[in-house]
Amino acid sequence: MKAVSFLPAATQMMYEMGLEGYLQGITFECPTVAHHLPKIVRCIFEGKDYSSAEIDRIFSSYKREGKSLYWVEQELLEQTQADVIFTQDLCEVCNIDTQCTSAAVAKLSKQPQLVPLSPNNLNDVFDAAYTIGRVLGEETKALLYLASQKAIIDRVLTTLREHNMPLKRVMLMEWIEPIYNCGHWIPFQIVQAGGVDMLSNPAGDSIVTEWQKIVKYDPEVLVIAPCGFSKERTLEELHLLTSKPTWQHLTAVKNKQVFIADFDMFTQPSVGTLVKGIEALACMFHPSIFSPSDEIKDKYFNLYDTVNVVR
Repeated sequence: MKAVSFLPAATQMMYEMGLEGYLQGITFECPTVAHHLPKIVRCIFEGKDYSSAEIDRIFSSYKREGKSLYWVEQELLEQTQADVIFTQDLCEVCNIDTQCTSAAVAKLSKQPQLVPLSPNNLNDVFDAAYTIGRVLGEETKALLYLASQKAIIDRVLTTLREHNMPLKRVMLMEWIEPIYNCGHWIPFQIVQAGGVDMLSNPAGDSIVTEWQKIVKYDPEVLVIAPCGFSKERTLEELHLLTSKPTWQHLTAVKNKQVFIADFDMFTQPSVGTLVKGIEALACMFHPSIFSPSDEIKDKYFNLYDTVNVVR
C-alpha cells in the first residue's frame, strides 16, 4: 500500500502511529521529520514572509477570483503510484482541498483512492486517525494509539475533578490581523483543559471577531496561537494587539495571564498534537495543579515572563 498525504496532520498521525513506511509523498507544510519525502503539494505562501494582514488579503482575493493557493507537482505525484491520497475539505487557507486534488488525480495513469479527512470537532479528529489506520489495514495500531491519547485526556479531567477547579473564562485567537476567534475542535480542547471560550465557534469555522467584543467579554486567560505561526513568528506581530488603547483593560493582561503558543497544538489537527494542546492549556489555566512536561514546556510561554520573552 502506497500513500500520499496532502495534510500535515495526516502525515503527523502516520508517524505517531508508526505508519510512516506507507508514505510516498507529502506537502511542503508537513512535519520536518517527513521532509526527506517528495513534496508534491506547493503553495504561493511557501518561503514568503507575509504579514497576517497580507496573508488574509491574498487569500480573500484568490477566493473572490475562484483561484487556488495551492498546486500539485504532477510529475512527482505520478511517480508515487499511490494507492491512496489523504486530503481534506475543511480549510482553503491551510491545505489543498479535495476538488483541487481530484483535478490532479484525474490525470494520473493509476487512479488512487481519495480519502478526505475533514474533522469538525475533537471526536472527529480521533475518527480521522482511525480512518487512516483502517484504510492502511492497520486498525490495531490506530486503536492502541487512540487509547494512549485518550488516557492522557482522562488524567487531565480526573485532576480537574479531584481539585474541583472552576472553569476559566478564556479566549484563544487563531489570527491577529484581522482577529479571528477559534473554531472547530479548539473549543473542545479548551473545555477538556478546564476552561470555556464563549467567543468561540465549536465545530464551525473561526470568524473575524471585533476587538470591542473581546474587551466586553474580558477573558481571564488569553491564548494567542495564529494558524501556521510559531511563538517567535507571533511575537513579531504582537504589537498589533498590545498597541490597542484598551489592551491594558483586559483582565488577562492585568493579571498577566496572556500566553503565546505554537500553532501546531491547535490548528494542526493530529490527535497527538491536539492532546499536547490540551495538556498545555491545562497548565495555562490551572498552574497550581498542572506543570508542563518536557514535551510541551517549550511550546508556549507567558507573555509577561520576561525570561521567555527575551529568549
